[in-house]
Amino acid sequence: MNRDNIDKFITEALVIEAEEAKKAGMVGFVARALTMATLPHKAVLGCEFTRQNGLYTLSILAPSKIGLPYGSIPRLLLSWVTTEAVRTRSPVLELGPTLSDFMAELGYTPTGGEKGDITRLRNQMTRLFSSSISCIYDDKSKTRIVNVNIAEEACLWWNPKTPDQLPLWKSTITLGSGFFKEIIEKPVPIDIRALKLLKRSPMALDIYCWLTHRLFYLQKPVEIPWAGLQLQFGADYTRERDFKAAFLQHLRAVGVVYPEAKVEEGERGLILKPSRPHVARMPELLPYERKQHKAAVARAAEQQAEFANSLFEPATRRLKTETFEKAKQAAPGFDVYYLEQEWREWIAKKGEQPKNPDAAFVGFCRRKAQLKTT
Repeated sequence: MNRDNIDKFITEALVIEAEEAKKAGMVGFVARALTMATLPHKAVLGCEFTRQNGLYTLSILAPSKIGLPYGSIPRLLLSWVTTEAVRTRSPVLELGPTLSDFMAELGYTPTGGEKGDITRLRNQMTRLFSSSISCIYDDKSKTRIVNVNIAEEACLWWNPKTPDQLPLWKSTITLGSGFFKEIIEKPVPIDIRALKLLKRSPMALDIYCWLTHRLFYLQKPVEIPWAGLQLQFGADYTRERDFKAAFLQHLRAVGVVYPEAKVEEGERGLILKPSRPHVARMPELLPYERKQHKAAVARAAEQQAEFANSLFEPATRRLKTETFEKAKQAAPGFDVYYLEQEWREWIAKKGEQPKNPDAAFVGFCRRKAQLKTT
C-alpha cells in the first residue's frame, strides 16, 4: 500500500469513526456462523474446504467443475445477502436494476476483461451460490450437524458487455431455507463502510467481522492461543510464526477502522478485552447473565436480531419478485419499475407507511391503469 493509499485509508477510517453507522444508514450484517469459521482466502484445489474453531467445524462444498469461492468478493456478497435478507425479511433477493448498480453496492466498478471486476464477480457469484455448508459441533459426548444450501436458485440476467443496461427481468437469488433462517435469526451487525475499506484483504475482513461479533458479548478479558486462531483464520500458512505476523499486520488495519476494539498481543496468543461494539452498544446485562457465559451469548444474539429488525421499516423493503408480476397484470403496458419509483415518492410525501407494501404497490399500479382508461 503506497503513501497515497495509506492517507486515503486513514481519512476514510476517521470518517467512519466520526459518524455512527446507524445514523449514516450504513449498517450491514453478516451471518454469525461465518464469523466463527471462514472461507478460503485464495484459490484452493479440490471442492471441499474445512475450518475449525474449537468444537465447531465449518465445511464448504462446491461442484468440482465450478470450484470453491475464495477471496474478498464472496465475503462482500455474503454480507450483502445477509443485510438484504434482514431488510426485506424475504429469501428472494433482487440484485439491483443493473449490474453497475449492484457492483456499486459492493464497492466495485464495472471493469471488463479477463481480470476485470465484472468477470471476477460473476465467477465468484457462481462459485458461492453453487456451494453448500456443513456446520458440525462435536464435544465427544454429543454431536450436532447442520447442512444448508446457500442458494436454492440464482438467476443472473445481466449482460457483462452492457453493465448499465436494464435487463428484461430482474436478477434474483432465492436463499436456501436453512441459510435464510440462520441469517435472519442470528445476524451480526457490522459497518458496511468498514467492509468496503478492508475489501483488499480477505483476512482483514474476517478479523473485523469476528471481532465485531466477539466483542459484542465479551464480559471479561480472554486470551486466544495463536494455534487456535491459525485453525480459524490461517488456511494459507503452514508455520505459526508466519501466520502470527500476517494476522497482526491485518489486525492493525482493522484497528484503524475499529479503534474501540481493545485487542493486544499476549504471551501465548491474542488478548481480547471488553470493548464498545463497532455498531450497536451492548445493553447492560442482568447479573445472572454476567455469570453464565452461554446465557450472555444467547441474549446477545437476540439483541443483535432485535437491533436488525428495528432498522428497517416495511416501506423501505424491496418488493417481492412476484409483486412485479402482479403489477404488470394490474397495469399492462406500463413500466412497473418506473411506477415503483413514483409509488415510493408518493409514500414519502404522504408520510404514512403501508402495512403491506406489496399489496399497496399493486393497488397503486391498478389505479394508474384505471386513470389511463378513463
